[in-house]
Amino acid sequence: MIGRAPIADVIEHSEAFLAPLGGVTGTVVDLGSGGGVPGLVIAWMRPDLSVVLVDRRATRTDHLHRLVHRLRGCEHVTVLNAEAASLPRRLDVKVEAVVARSFGPPEGVLRAAVPILAAGGLLVASSPPSGASNRWPPTLVERYGMRRVDADRRVVVLRRHTECLP
Repeated sequence: MIGRAPIADVIEHSEAFLAPLGGVTGTVVDLGSGGGVPGLVIAWMRPDLSVVLVDRRATRTDHLHRLVHRLRGCEHVTVLNAEAASLPRRLDVKVEAVVARSFGPPEGVLRAAVPILAAGGLLVASSPPSGASNRWPPTLVERYGMRRVDADRRVVVLRRHTECLP
């Protein structure tokens, strides 16, 4: 569920999501959590955050429930078996941040993240291994009411600045 990379590399990549979340308080949603990365790493390193792990596959969310149960001190983690499109109805509030490691193409990530993000909220998404800078074209980002605030070779960081949706 987490790919073929060594677990140390997966954790290191997950840690790239932590720096952009430095000023975030409240709730972070991990879209397409799969095996729990980066969501479980964020939850472990930032116990002050409420972390919601979301996956549409019941086998994956069953596995995540077991992992969360085994990890002591992860009472601030919720696992949801849900389609991303249902999240605006399933979550009680808009969230401060959304993370996505391997959720899909940029427009799909934006379509899922923007409706649940509070104004000023962050989207932190994995960059492809090639680090292709054109993966998040400015016109697409702006159409979803977002602006790029940071990027490195591992993640891109976008901030929601409007209530506009395509």
